[in-house]
Amino acid sequence: MASYHIETYGCTSNRGESRRIERALRDGGHYPAPPKEADVAILNTCTVVEKTEDNMLRRARELEGEAADLLVTGCMALAQGEQFRDAGIDARVLHWDEVPGAVLNGECPTTTPDGEPVLDGVVGILPIARGCMSNCSYCITKFATGRIDSPPVAENVREARALVHAGAKEIRVTGQDTGVYGWDTGERKLPELLDRICDIDGEFRVRLGMANPGGVHGIRDELADVFARNEKLYDFIHLPVQSGSDEVLAEMRRQHRVEKFRETVAAFDDRLDHWTLSTDFIVGFPTETDADHERSMELLREVRPEKINVTRFSKRPGTDAADLKGLGGQTKKDRSKSMSALKREVVAEAYQSMVGERREVLAVEPGTGNSVKCRDSAYRQVIVRDAEEYGVEPGDVLEVEVTAAEPVYCFGEPVARAEAPAD
Repeated sequence: MASYHIETYGCTSNRGESRRIERALRDGGHYPAPPKEADVAILNTCTVVEKTEDNMLRRARELEGEAADLLVTGCMALAQGEQFRDAGIDARVLHWDEVPGAVLNGECPTTTPDGEPVLDGVVGILPIARGCMSNCSYCITKFATGRIDSPPVAENVREARALVHAGAKEIRVTGQDTGVYGWDTGERKLPELLDRICDIDGEFRVRLGMANPGGVHGIRDELADVFARNEKLYDFIHLPVQSGSDEVLAEMRRQHRVEKFRETVAAFDDRLDHWTLSTDFIVGFPTETDADHERSMELLREVRPEKINVTRFSKRPGTDAADLKGLGGQTKKDRSKSMSALKREVVAEAYQSMVGERREVLAVEPGTGNSVKCRDSAYRQVIVRDAEEYGVEPGDVLEVEVTAAEPVYCFGEPVARAEAPAD
C-alpha cells in the first residue's frame, strides 16, 4: 500500500475528477496523508487566467519538495504541460485517467459499481461528461478537455445513486458544459438525466452546473419544465453570457447571442417564482469598445442575476484571442470596477428582499466559527450562526427566518418546532 496527497484547484468539474481518482486509489488499497508523509502528491490544476498559472507553478514547486513523487494533472497540465518542465519542476504530467494507474504501478483499480464514492462532507460531485461543443476564441481549457464525451444516462444515474447511498445530501451535476450533454450521440439528454436523478429514492437536492446559453437555448422550455416539476432540483442555473454585445460575442466565437440568453432566462421566469440566475461576464476583451461595455452593464441591470462572476480578459497562450491587440490594463481595471460595483448592488438587492421571509434550507457545510452554510430552494446562501446551540449540522433540513442580509448571503435563524401535544 502507498499513501497519497491530492490537491484540486478550479471548477467543480475538476473536483469531480479528483473524487474519481481518489476512489480508484482507495479501492487499490491506498490511503490519504499530509504532503510530507505522502508517497505521491497529485496536483489537479486549473488554467483559467495567467495569475492562476503562476499559483499552480508555485504550488507544484512546494509539493515537489515535500512528497516523494509529484504527479500533475488537470487543465493546465494538459494544455500547457511544458510550463512545468520549463520551470524545472520534477513532475510527471498526466491525463486525469492516467493518474490512478501511475500511482498503482499499472495495477488496475478494483472499483465496483456498488463501491462507496468519495464525498465532500454531505456533497457528492457528479461529472456527467467531459469536454464541450464550443470553440471560444479565448478559451484554453478546451485544449485539455476536448470535445464532449457523454457517458450513457444509465451510467450517470448509477453514479448518482451511489452518491446518495453513500450519504450525499447535495449532488452537484457538473461538466465543462452540462447543456450539451448527449450531443456527441446525436441527442439532447440533459432533461432526461435530471428527471431520472430526481427519481432516485432519498432526501437530497441536485444542483446543475454550468450550461452555456447556446446549448440550453434549444431545450430551454423542456429544461425549465424539468425544474418546475422536480422539488429536488435547486431552482438555480448557471448561464455564462460573457458579454451584452453581439459583436463581442461573435469575436469570442460564443454559440449564442444576447437575445438567445434573454429567451432562455424568460423560459425560467415563466415557470419559476423564486429562482437564481447565475452568469459570467468577461470585461476588457480586446475588441470591446466603451459602447460594448455599456451594453453589458445594461444587460446586467435588465436581467438582474442573483450570482455574477466578473473576470478581466486575460490572454491565454495558443488561443486565437491571444493574437489580438489587447486593451490597456487601466481600461480593463476601470471596466471591472464599474461592473463589480453594479454586481454588488444587484446581488445585495436579491438577498435583502429575503429578509423577514421563512425558507426551508439544507445545511451543506460548516461555516466560519460556529456557523453552518445552508442553501434554500434557489441555492441562495443562508448562514445559520450558533449552529451548535441549535443542534444544526451539515445534512439537516430546517426552516429558518431570514433576519439580515449581506451583499452575497443572508442570515437565518432556525424556527422552533412546535412541541408535540401531550398524550
